[in-house]
Amino acid sequence: MKLCVVVNPKAGSGRAGRRLGDISRALSRHGLEHEVVHTRGPGDAARCVDDARNAGMDCVAIVGGDGTLNEACQAYLDEHGNPRPGPDLALIPAGTGGDFRKTFGIPDDVDEAVRHLAKARRRPLDLGILQVTRDDGGSAIRAFLNITSFGIGGLTDRIVNESPKWMGGRVAFFLGTLRAMVVYRDARVIVRVDGEDFLQAPIFNVAIANGRYFGGGMMIAPDADPADGQFDIVALADLPRARVLALSRHIYDGSHIGARGVTVRRGSRVEARPVRDEVVLIDMDGETPGRLPAVATIAPAALHIRA
Repeated sequence: MKLCVVVNPKAGSGRAGRRLGDISRALSRHGLEHEVVHTRGPGDAARCVDDARNAGMDCVAIVGGDGTLNEACQAYLDEHGNPRPGPDLALIPAGTGGDFRKTFGIPDDVDEAVRHLAKARRRPLDLGILQVTRDDGGSAIRAFLNITSFGIGGLTDRIVNESPKWMGGRVAFFLGTLRAMVVYRDARVIVRVDGEDFLQAPIFNVAIANGRYFGGGMMIAPDADPADGQFDIVALADLPRARVLALSRHIYDGSHIGARGVTVRRGSRVEARPVRDEVVLIDMDGETPGRLPAVATIAPAALHIRA
């Protein structure tokens, strides 16, 4: 296997850069010859994947968090927003957030993560494609592998990304959610799935899930399968704050599904817009690409993951 290791040295407040020596030694111990490249700044992981594609690499291992992985998956869309082939992806966690790896049971420990990669099988992976409204009112197309959500999730991202990262992903997202809850007011939105009405209600959060976890370890979509060609759409809507707080501990283990105020639907196209002229921010793998209106579609088996 021709392996390219893409490192975001700033991920996790420098954790990824500090781990690089251990990662490289572990790869060599497990017989995985590799090249190492570093991202040069925000958004640069996509360029690194493009370079790996042009160099004929079989696999790109991302060393970083969910944000770095989201940057990398942009390389699997062309300039028109259509899927394009590329090297397989692999994950070596080292960032603030590590939610996507949990769907595949990839360990956080360096040696265990590399051991997992050495034994991993190649499996298909769906790609989410989101047409989103930018902050300036224009339109953008972004790819995602894990979860896109709107509601309090987008506000939480902005708070977390403006906060220190030394405390770790789970604590950072938990504290960010608490701060967001103080100021967030449920927005009334309309959501359609595969052309049919799904929801018209004031929302706390709606998740469009390819993977199962977000927000620093919350199992928002316990039945999501990132290779089944469909999203799991999980809505928390029309809920008083006391009920949201009561549900919060259940979201970490997935037992919120079926509870009052939690609605689930599966589909391959999701359209969402606010009923009134409200700003409803979007969360995409821990980043904030814009706001509603938005349309999410899925590209089945658009790439492969070694997991």
